[in-house]
Amino acid sequence: MERESKLKCEIYRDSMQNYKKYAIPPAQLIIADVPYNVGNNFYGSNPMWYKGGDNKNGESKFAGKAAFNSDFNFNLYEYFHFCSKMLRKEDKRPVQRGRSSNSPCMIVFCSFEQIQTLIKAAEKHGFIHYIPLVFCKNYSPQVLKANMRIVGATEYALILYRDRLPKFRNGAKYDEDGKTIRGTGHMIFNWFTWKKDGKEIPKIHPAQKPVEVLKDLIKVFTDPGDVVIDPCCGSGSTLRAAHELGRNAFGFEIDRIFYNRAKDEMLNFDNTQMVLTL
Repeated sequence: MERESKLKCEIYRDSMQNYKKYAIPPAQLIIADVPYNVGNNFYGSNPMWYKGGDNKNGESKFAGKAAFNSDFNFNLYEYFHFCSKMLRKEDKRPVQRGRSSNSPCMIVFCSFEQIQTLIKAAEKHGFIHYIPLVFCKNYSPQVLKANMRIVGATEYALILYRDRLPKFRNGAKYDEDGKTIRGTGHMIFNWFTWKKDGKEIPKIHPAQKPVEVLKDLIKVFTDPGDVVIDPCCGSGSTLRAAHELGRNAFGFEIDRIFYNRAKDEMLNFDNTQMVLTL
């Protein structure tokens, strides 16, 4: 018998600390870009420091500015407490050899310098395992330093999980006995190509992650119908990526401007509550 299930995509102008108000179901994946805490140096090597990207024109309104207010007051331990409460419980069912469980995980985008800090904070909340990820670009935002040093053209993230390897989907198919059908599936490397969004994706947030990059990650660690949460959703690009892949998406954003633009531009779907036949 077929039943209909509404697929939700919701953004709240609120702190993740108030999650209990919204009755959000436990997540299979929590994915976020936590503030880098670089304060007034956020645009330090970016052309946006100058008007029109040219130092001959003088400094722009971004010179000496932080990217967002939360850069100064973001509490990393509150973030991991939220994740420990909102991720699904471990999948304790036995699994066949060579296959992952359906346990959840989180992905945290971060700077290279933040990696060890995040690992230690995650451990205190039960996330004792990690896999580092690298995203390779063919450009660098650090153009102002191109004549002085090697410039950065990578982004970083951590997959963090508790005891069991999380749900993993690499396209593999299985026979009636549960064994992998040879020739299906493919290796997922610990590096990804950084795919720029097209003009159809609005540019809202200075640290906005491309929808296509987020889709690549969501497809690996979730199935259609699963819940994806972004506690610091900024532009809403994570919610859009999850929504377009048929996942339930929930996000929190405390900044009024980012919240309104995410709601009105990034998440302006014809039908926010999609209907799937299950």
